[in-house]
Amino acid sequence: MEVKINERKIKNSLEIIFVINKNLQHTFNRDKALLKKVGFKGEQDEIFFDPRNDRLYVGASSLNHSDLRSAAAVAARSALKKEHYSSLSLATYTRKKADMTPMQGVLEGLLLGSYNFIVYKSKHKKSSIKKIYVSQKDYSKNAVAKKELQKVIEEASILAEAVNKTRDIVNTPPDDCYPKILADIAKDVALKCGLECKILEHNEIKKEKMGALLAVARASRHDPRVIHLAHKPKNAKKKVILVGKGLTYDSGGLSLKPSDFMTTMKSDKAGGSAIIGIMQAISKLNLPLEVHGFVGAVENMIGGDAYKPDDVLISKSGKTIEVKNTDAEGRLVLADVLTYAQQEVKADYIFDLATLTGACVVALGEYTSGIIGFGKKPKKLLEKASLDSGELSAELPSNRHLAKLLKSEIADICNISSSRYGGAITAGLFLSNFIEEKNRNKWCHIDIAGPAFVEHAWAENPHGASGAGVRLIVSLLKNLTR
Repeated sequence: MEVKINERKIKNSLEIIFVINKNLQHTFNRDKALLKKVGFKGEQDEIFFDPRNDRLYVGASSLNHSDLRSAAAVAARSALKKEHYSSLSLATYTRKKADMTPMQGVLEGLLLGSYNFIVYKSKHKKSSIKKIYVSQKDYSKNAVAKKELQKVIEEASILAEAVNKTRDIVNTPPDDCYPKILADIAKDVALKCGLECKILEHNEIKKEKMGALLAVARASRHDPRVIHLAHKPKNAKKKVILVGKGLTYDSGGLSLKPSDFMTTMKSDKAGGSAIIGIMQAISKLNLPLEVHGFVGAVENMIGGDAYKPDDVLISKSGKTIEVKNTDAEGRLVLADVLTYAQQEVKADYIFDLATLTGACVVALGEYTSGIIGFGKKPKKLLEKASLDSGELSAELPSNRHLAKLLKSEIADICNISSSRYGGAITAGLFLSNFIEEKNRNKWCHIDIAGPAFVEHAWAENPHGASGAGVRLIVSLLKNLTR
């Protein structure tokens, strides 16, 4: 949907009115009695549709951007079911001193909440709602400059477009999105956004001696790719490396997943897909940072040439890895791509995103990403970005006792811990072995296994892919420019 500033009354437009903290003072006088009569209290995400006056009321607990984002998404999903309207209209919502973060939440909520993935539906109805009209009038009576409002509209539109692009990639089934296709998508984004793009194919990956990544890819009929996108503006303030796990499908390999655990494994490319979405967003926002996005695009399958438990792999770093479980494949791919990225780029910060462990979902639930790292600064940056973006995250505490559980008797390290407990932490500690000593305090790992793909709608996220990590990292990068 396109967002525009407009003060005129629009025909066939559904007006969305947010009721903040159950306060009905901003509702129309003639509607108050009706709202009370139907029992509308303005609870968070509670909605009431008034067809007589073409208004949709929705409750939000506060002007916090997260509350408004969730409420706006609920309103958008409700509005899309109403066929009579061609647009949505709403006023501006700000805090004191014309703080525009509430409006950022509203617009992101509307644009993210209206997403649906219908590519594979043979019959579907397209929504008649194509535009969102925003008035400069603010219910809190703060003065809102047109320039400021337009900036928020542009940023929210760019961010939502990137998140929804990421969702599309993650939601695409594995037979239609394998490593070559993921690389083609990255090329297309690079072409449209003016990014540099380098794709390593099988022989080039072999020359780079990425033995761990190639082992994971061996049984698939689809050759792997390593994707490198770069945003290089003049006079960049910082240099950042982003690395994403791009398992376009994960069967578990010879350590085969149960069939019900295999369903949704198209989502194992969520980290790599997020990197593509992030690179699209920062290019369109023209952030004054040099950012390099790397994706290891691989399919983990079974077959006569599959890598096996008991194999010892030689990673790009030269470290040897004893394989105890072929379903712990993402960390093998990331180990080589992290090593490659550090050799290619000397950065101020390094972040990797991956749907790495089910253990992280057990620890933190479906809606929260886990963070592990050694440096205080990158962890603080992620903490602030989490609050600013509304993407929930929590730090996973590491300790030397857990690190010992990765010990191998015949190689430098095992790909899984010798204990069933603390799996999200030991996976992060495994990756830390492939971070150069000089970069240890610059790096953080983000496990997005929980929020990346959830089989029911929640807040601004639909069933399926959420685009987890895009808003979080873009927010972090924006904060680095300040």
